[in-house]
Amino acid sequence: MSQQVATAPVVQPAIRKQKVSDAPQSAWAKQRERLAWLLVAPSVLVVAVVALYPLVQTFRLSFTNARFGSSRPERYVGFDNYSRILGDDVFRSSFWHTIVFTIGSVSIEAILGIVIALVINSQFKGRGLVRTAMLIPWAIMTVVSARLWGWMLEGTGGVINDVLVTRLGILDEKVPWIARSSTALPAMIAVDIWKTTPFMALLLLAGLQVIPGDIYEASTVDGASKWQQFWQMTLPMLRPALLVALIFRTLDAFKVFDLPFVMKGGATDTMTVAVYAQQSLVNDLRLGRSAAASVIIFLCIGVIVAIYTRVVRVQEAS
Repeated sequence: MSQQVATAPVVQPAIRKQKVSDAPQSAWAKQRERLAWLLVAPSVLVVAVVALYPLVQTFRLSFTNARFGSSRPERYVGFDNYSRILGDDVFRSSFWHTIVFTIGSVSIEAILGIVIALVINSQFKGRGLVRTAMLIPWAIMTVVSARLWGWMLEGTGGVINDVLVTRLGILDEKVPWIARSSTALPAMIAVDIWKTTPFMALLLLAGLQVIPGDIYEASTVDGASKWQQFWQMTLPMLRPALLVALIFRTLDAFKVFDLPFVMKGGATDTMTVAVYAQQSLVNDLRLGRSAAASVIIFLCIGVIVAIYTRVVRVQEAS
């Protein structure tokens, strides 16, 4: 009897350490698993054809001397395209413009998105109408909004200069916002903030609505101020939604093409990496070099996703 009692603690942990995957599956469970794979297979096939194949081809072309529209055979050149790109001053400046555009637009959009989401989440008359009107800038196509803002920011007849100089008297003279190199990139960042802040606010609003209101009532009874509630309750619980919003906006901003291309074309003072890849393909006909620039965008986006994913996992674990 005493021997059974002594061996019981040894057997029990072994049972607890048994993995769930080692447990035998029933025929019904195996059938459901096969059905799940069968249902997912078409989507996996579409992703492989639409996304995976072009990605593999882009990687392959980046190591060749392929030219767009040329009949000459491709030749493997190794990392020659990457070395030429990294040594190109235009590419380095475009990479810097991409970083500045991404950090400037996403950081300001996050701050404004939190403010707008907090305001819309509160109870006031006409809240539904305000929510609908808030999405109008985001619903407008980027090409259309870029062209409209290009006209409004025009140096001589633009409405922005007319308001700031003629009507309000804030500026002494009209500023060519897009034509001047020192103001072109900040102007594009401002246009991007105007367009995509509603998207950021919409994602954060969804995160705010998940937070239960009982905790605010309890903290109010305990004497917590609105500022303390925001820093100690709202912001920590909003962090998962904020990180998801940052992931979407950072990835979208880093590969921006349409906004700078419509407003400035291929100008080097506002060129991003995506515009550089397009110019290398269309103007220079260097398909291999354009593919190498696209691969660099893909790798940078992969690093950003890995960093954000790591941050999300750390916060969930804590």
